[in-house]
Amino acid sequence: MLTVAALYHFARLPDPAVRQAPLLDLCRAQGLCGTLLLAPEGINGTIAGPRAGIDAVLAHIRAWSGFSTLDWKESSAATPPFARMKVRLKAEIVTMGQPDVDPTAAVGSYVEARDWNALISAPDVAVIDTRNDYEVQIGTFQGAVDPGTTSFRDFPAWWEENAHRFHNKRIAMFCTGGIRCEKSTNFLMAQGVTDVFHLKGGILKYLEEVPQDDSLWQGECFVFDQRVSLGHGLQQGRHQLCHACRRPLSPEDRQRPEYEEGACCHRCVDEYTDADRERFRERQRQFDRNG
Repeated sequence: MLTVAALYHFARLPDPAVRQAPLLDLCRAQGLCGTLLLAPEGINGTIAGPRAGIDAVLAHIRAWSGFSTLDWKESSAATPPFARMKVRLKAEIVTMGQPDVDPTAAVGSYVEARDWNALISAPDVAVIDTRNDYEVQIGTFQGAVDPGTTSFRDFPAWWEENAHRFHNKRIAMFCTGGIRCEKSTNFLMAQGVTDVFHLKGGILKYLEEVPQDDSLWQGECFVFDQRVSLGHGLQQGRHQLCHACRRPLSPEDRQRPEYEEGACCHRCVDEYTDADRERFRERQRQFDRNG
């Protein structure tokens, strides 16, 4: 069984390009797969591999100046959830496109998974899901507001248009692992919202720690690897990706007449040209031939 570590940390990283090659070399030497993003604001990503390899890479990152408090969330996978190991340079480790947002300056109040149900059940609390629309469609918290965004860049504009809906409300926000909420809560605080909370460790920590019988989570949680979705106890879920549009599909979705393996699903059936479809079909044929 492989260990999967999802991690992020906001801290000043003035030389991400210098860190890139040594980090990639270490990950490969330790037999890891996954993707890590480096930016002047920190690190973000998910890696998978043997326990000793994960420990070695985490220790390496925590030795960087300002990264000693790096935290991560663990799950497991029976097979490698990524095809290869990549370390990429980015302008932001999670792209919001708001240069004044600074999670190292201030963020909302962290709420432990065990205390989340009580908070979001309070009548004066509005719960906001900060993830993309296709993620929300396969699972979210009971009663959560879905902004319907296709990109995290869209969130500030959505808030500007909808802030009036949350007058005199405390705001509770959540995302997959917690990273988006570091920025979204800082953003809301800059907009004058005083009572802002976010789920510490994100949905993954909640699904790991809160028993299913006590849970207010409905559905599954999308993850950005070949497992596609996770359920309670971080068990692999039922979803698979449409290899055309990369959206998650349930078993029921894959029974719909619009679905063609490797070529389209009901969500993207009108989104591509005939030439695109034939290219997708050829890719699927290559995949089938190679096993």
